[in-house]
Amino acid sequence: MSGLCVAALGCAGLSGARAQQVQTIPGMPPVVDPQNIYTETTPSHIAPEVAQDPARIYVPNLRSNNVYVIDPQTYKVVNRFPVGKSPQHVVPSWDLRTLWVTNNAEGTTNGSLTPIDPRTTLPGPEVAVDDPYNMYFTPDGKSAITVAEARKRLDFRDPHTMQLQTSVEVPQCKGVNHADFSIDGRYAIFTCEFGGYLAKVDTVNHAVLGYLKLSSGGMPQDILTAPNGHTFYVADMHADGVFIIDGDSFRETGFIPTGVGTHGLYPSRDGTMMYVANRGSHKIHGTPHSKAGGVSVISFATEKVVSQWPIPGGGSPDMGNVSADGKTLWLSGRFDDVVYAFDTTSGAVRKVAVGLEPHGLTVWPQPGRYSIGHTGILR
Repeated sequence: MSGLCVAALGCAGLSGARAQQVQTIPGMPPVVDPQNIYTETTPSHIAPEVAQDPARIYVPNLRSNNVYVIDPQTYKVVNRFPVGKSPQHVVPSWDLRTLWVTNNAEGTTNGSLTPIDPRTTLPGPEVAVDDPYNMYFTPDGKSAITVAEARKRLDFRDPHTMQLQTSVEVPQCKGVNHADFSIDGRYAIFTCEFGGYLAKVDTVNHAVLGYLKLSSGGMPQDILTAPNGHTFYVADMHADGVFIIDGDSFRETGFIPTGVGTHGLYPSRDGTMMYVANRGSHKIHGTPHSKAGGVSVISFATEKVVSQWPIPGGGSPDMGNVSADGKTLWLSGRFDDVVYAFDTTSGAVRKVAVGLEPHGLTVWPQPGRYSIGHTGILR
């Protein structure tokens, strides 16, 4: 019934009936279709206010401590500006009105967040925040979660002022860094890069629910919730593929081999495919022009790889996102100091030179009602 309207209910009635099937946490926008949490992120669902923001690609460069801004129409760098030390990701806020640069100041205690106004594309004053390697937002919009990777800690903060609300220690999660949320918003699963574990966290009561050791690999990176809102996919840079996790029971149920150095995961705009960035190396600091670097495309329906997109001359695709129209997958080239733009129909790729060691770029604007963070996972 997902694509049909029932005459007795009407389309609006059907949407309401579907929403009632998922009891979300208070304040979280309703789930329109329990079979596909990405229904509101198709190209036709861009909010009127967001649509007024200039189309830009924001690229944080880890070693040059700046952000490059690319015009996706011309593939040209149109601006650049300094930010704090070690910028890792550009993260859209829950309300879609601020893009936050997470400067975790590796090896120091001088971490900060740099806000960017997506209407002007310009940065504002930095906000001092301890070790913000990455950032997420609870689906109810009540908290930002700064991921203090080096501290093994999750800091729940006011989503606007970034004042600390509470902290959750995750002592068994060495290298905590990426996360995604269940369909009802009640829990999140975080990856532990340096221990081979996953951590399940109660987003309402701010408590650790448990840890799961992956069966092999041992270097989990990005994590993405499946359209059904219960299955999670975990990229593992040592296993060279994607683990399948049942989030509710918190157990490993399968594995999909993809390529060397499996790293970033992104849904297609129609919610049918998952783009997998294979960084081409098992090392944190790999060499440029890896022949193994490329993108795998996985069908959510079959959980099988349906296409492979190599990079001519080699490369190191890392983090990024999909354009609002779904036609281009933008990824940073971590070890090659470039950004890749993949045509999602053909897999053909273009390159744009940026700063030193680009990392978690975001594409803006994007369709959707709210952001749960990272490089722009919207729902």
